Amino acid sequence: MRKQRRRRSRALAGAVAVTAALGVAGCDVVGGSSGTTGREKTRAARTVQVWDRSPASIAAVGDSITRGFDACTVLSDCPEVSWATGTSDQVDSLAVRLLGRAKAADHSWNYAVTGARMADLSGQMADAVVRRPQLVTVMAGANDACRTSVRAMTSVADFRSEFEDALGTLRKALPKTQVYVSSVPNLKRLWSQGRANPLGKQIWKLGICPSMLADADDLTSAATVRRDKVQQRVEEYNKVLEEVCAKDRRCRFDGGAVYAYRFGTDQLSHWDWFHPSTDGQSKLAAIAYRAITAKDPVD
Repeated sequence: MRKQRRRRSRALAGAVAVTAALGVAGCDVVGGSSGTTGREKTRAARTVQVWDRSPASIAAVGDSITRGFDACTVLSDCPEVSWATGTSDQVDSLAVRLLGRAKAADHSWNYAVTGARMADLSGQMADAVVRRPQLVTVMAGANDACRTSVRAMTSVADFRSEFEDALGTLRKALPKTQVYVSSVPNLKRLWSQGRANPLGKQIWKLGICPSMLADADDLTSAATVRRDKVQQRVEEYNKVLEEVCAKDRRCRFDGGAVYAYRFGTDQLSHWDWFHPSTDGQSKLAAIAYRAITAKDPVD
């Protein structure tokens, strides 16, 4: 009996010692170390706080859409209605929404160029960094798909490399500047909307996005295959924009919002029925503003 009591006493003492040791070590059998959990929470909080929803200055880079091409007069830029940096009351641009009308005039800059492709973006970034903006907006890629033929479209690999180069140009000079990246619009939907207008189709013949818009009324299988290839390339470009942006903690992609937006006839230029009208520019500004001021990135 005494031996049994001594064995029970030693077992109980051993259990108490193990329990005490676990308590001292701070080990949580279910959730792991309480110290590690605290560090993870702090790290997560810092990650969330990286994005500033109210930047004090904006620079825009990209192509004809950001220049307001064909929104005011035929075959001409109209930067005052640009979704990114425009001054028009009809648009209420991103710069005006974020900075206020008075400040936007001196703290926003438009370096986009009509006809620009992704290969041109690095040079635009180099111009933009001189201003040291707190936010850079990017809308590019449509012209990489809008070529003279399907074969002439920018390859997906080159598109990725060129976009990475452009972000690299920015990061070398301004590692903390934020970037908003718009998805490439749905070009096939724009063709579908615009082809009902005879005037628009005449303007298209002047060379606007021939890979998609050439022979607008041709519904043969060959023409359908051609347009589908352009559309697939646009979708691949958008995947690249999303993936590259996701690697940069100060970059936000629009989640495909511009691609998904259904531009109607009121949102298309009544000069070419392809580029955004003043109303379309306003819709783009609203999409960008929601993405930039959201608490969390758009999925």
